[in-house]
Amino acid sequence: MPKEFSRVERVADQIQKELALLVQREIKDPRLGMVTINDVKVSRDLGYADAYISLLTAEELSEDDERVRDSLKVLRNAAGFLRTQLGRAMKLRVVPQLRFHFDTLGGKSRRIDSLINQAVGKKPVVGPDSGENEG
Repeated sequence: MPKEFSRVERVADQIQKELALLVQREIKDPRLGMVTINDVKVSRDLGYADAYISLLTAEELSEDDERVRDSLKVLRNAAGFLRTQLGRAMKLRVVPQLRFHFDTLGGKSRRIDSLINQAVGKKPVVGPDSGENEG
């Protein structure tokens, strides 16, 4: 039987989709980099929505990087506008307050991946001659 998703989870998914479109189409600030909305977590009372963003760059970024701070500042300044647009698009009675955070999960996962590659090497764990078709 499929898992039932709560209303809060459905609202969070819809906010993530709508925010991604709004940030891409409506915000024209040059300080805003290539922003990706990785996740949105909504409080149970729909009072707050925490949006976790990352920037599309070649190098590793942290929360202290100037580009990250500028992008977060732009998004935080546009939060009222984005909230209004969300209310129109989603037809919610209560539209959550938007809070933006930098998502550090991507950097952590790349670091763990490099540590695994150092320990194991680049060879595949399961290969074509691993004995799957023997018998």
